[in-house]
Amino acid sequence: MTEQRLRIGLVGAGVIAHAHLPNLLRLGDVVVFSEVGAEELVATHGGEVVGSLDELLARVDVVDVVVPTYAHAEVVRAALAAGKDVISEKPLARTDADADDLVRRAHEAGRQLYPAHVVRYFPEYVRLKAAVEAGQLGELAVLRFVRSGGFPTRSAWFADPELSGGIIMDQMIHDLDIARWIAGDVVRVSAVHVRKGTVDHPVEAAHVLLTHASGAISHVAGIWGPAHLPFVTEFSATGTLGTLSHDSRAERNYTAELLDEAAVGGDLPELDPTEDPYFLEIREYLGAFRGGAVPRVSAEDGATAVRIVNAALRSVETGQPVDLEPAPAAGTHEGATA
Repeated sequence: MTEQRLRIGLVGAGVIAHAHLPNLLRLGDVVVFSEVGAEELVATHGGEVVGSLDELLARVDVVDVVVPTYAHAEVVRAALAAGKDVISEKPLARTDADADDLVRRAHEAGRQLYPAHVVRYFPEYVRLKAAVEAGQLGELAVLRFVRSGGFPTRSAWFADPELSGGIIMDQMIHDLDIARWIAGDVVRVSAVHVRKGTVDHPVEAAHVLLTHASGAISHVAGIWGPAHLPFVTEFSATGTLGTLSHDSRAERNYTAELLDEAAVGGDLPELDPTEDPYFLEIREYLGAFRGGAVPRVSAEDGATAVRIVNAALRSVETGQPVDLEPAPAAGTHEGATA
């Protein structure tokens, strides 16, 4: 007997929706709601546009939320209240309180909620995780992660730190989550941040230092630069038995990154469609909704990533490190203290 296709609702139509929708369509029938951009998104990839969130919730089995960061909590709450399992684009929410509330509501409703920390599905980070778990690096000592690309000027809310959390929450949360995934619970966060340039030519960068409960240290750096800056990731992890490193520029054989008026960098990495991490992520989540294996990222992981980011933002504001309690158990969440 052929398994019935899932009915999936996609809420939002921004840049990241173009990574989600084609993969959702491979796995189910999709309806889309967004106040802006839904018609263009569906015209490009397929699916059906609906006129309201209520109509979407009435027609689907599961919901994928890709609205701007500041709206995540409101839409996820509505989906959970309607009895739907939910995928939420990262971050799970803008504030610790909202992230904790979403985790609690999912548990109370008996629904599944997964934050889209897609970097856990990129092969180079999967390889790092496997090497660490196999003991190939020995006892971890120092980890370094870098992520850079063009400043996201396509929507004004990215430049408003109250709405987006800036580069640390929107971009660096990926590597902050990976650092915890690889090296374990984080007990202290220290950060510095700079924003330069003009509205038309902004540059933003930050450095975050994590101290793990194990004693390992992770340094995470992020850059939002000129529009022509290519999307680049790199990492190195060193332990008592060796080092594992990755640089996406080596894969693309870059020799220069100089201004070309015709060139535009990117918000997303270049992907091999046969190994698209967005597809691997969505397939794993939808499989879990159907009773399959538990995914490699949980709602609690998403809430913890938000806590680490907001601790970094407090460190930037105060100039002091922020101490964190160990990651809470499922269904319980503790705050950070400066």
